[in-house]
Amino acid sequence: MRPIGYSTGALAPGDVPAAFARMGGLTGPGRARAVELSALRLEELGPLIAALPGLDLAGFAHVSVHAPSRFSREEEARLAEALAVFVPLGFPVVLHPDAIHDFAVWRRFGRGLCIENMDRRKPVGRTVLELGRIFDRLPEASFCFDIGHAHQVDRTMHEAYFLLRELGARLAQIHISEVSTRGKHGPLSRSAVMAFRKVADWVPAEVPVVIEASLSAPRLRRWEIEEQMSLAAEALEGLSGDPIAGIGAGGERP
Repeated sequence: MRPIGYSTGALAPGDVPAAFARMGGLTGPGRARAVELSALRLEELGPLIAALPGLDLAGFAHVSVHAPSRFSREEEARLAEALAVFVPLGFPVVLHPDAIHDFAVWRRFGRGLCIENMDRRKPVGRTVLELGRIFDRLPEASFCFDIGHAHQVDRTMHEAYFLLRELGARLAQIHISEVSTRGKHGPLSRSAVMAFRKVADWVPAEVPVVIEASLSAPRLRRWEIEEQMSLAAEALEGLSGDPIAGIGAGGERP
């Protein structure tokens, strides 16, 4: 069964223990088996590192850490050092390519560095060509495929197909949510599920899925988390026949 779970930043931004409390107790088919510990803002990294020893991670098949999405050139080396020292070995570190100033700082992570494709607001990392330039400079890095970002960049899902076809060997994790034109990660809708299923056959069954649909609310209900997990599983079931209609046998760009 594919490990599916949540980003802590989607459930309780900046408060990893609170996010764990909201995920706690999920049982049966709705049980979270993957988790991403999120520190999207630089000031969230210290509290995340402090919380790590007290987190019960034994029940998760997959655990990753999302690095801050913005930092200065002067802060970069210290940030990378903190992640290398305090993040347990084997936890992928997800990084936005547009945040990088010095690629040499990040090569030490090898495949443990997981580069994410971006939405159309960003200047780099949106397409196969743009990500290819990133991986040329980080040749050992793995790939975090954000299917919501790919859908926002190209509603036909052709770019999503090319990303998976060209970078599939690097694929280590999936981010899933419905991404608005302004880049907001919202809950999955039925139309997003159907769009995502067009490329689901290109996602190996063992690749873990992290839901980034924002559900942070004072009275978050358990069924909302379980519903999004169910929709995420459905979105990656795939469709019969060709993953993308209209792409020729040679797999050329339309």
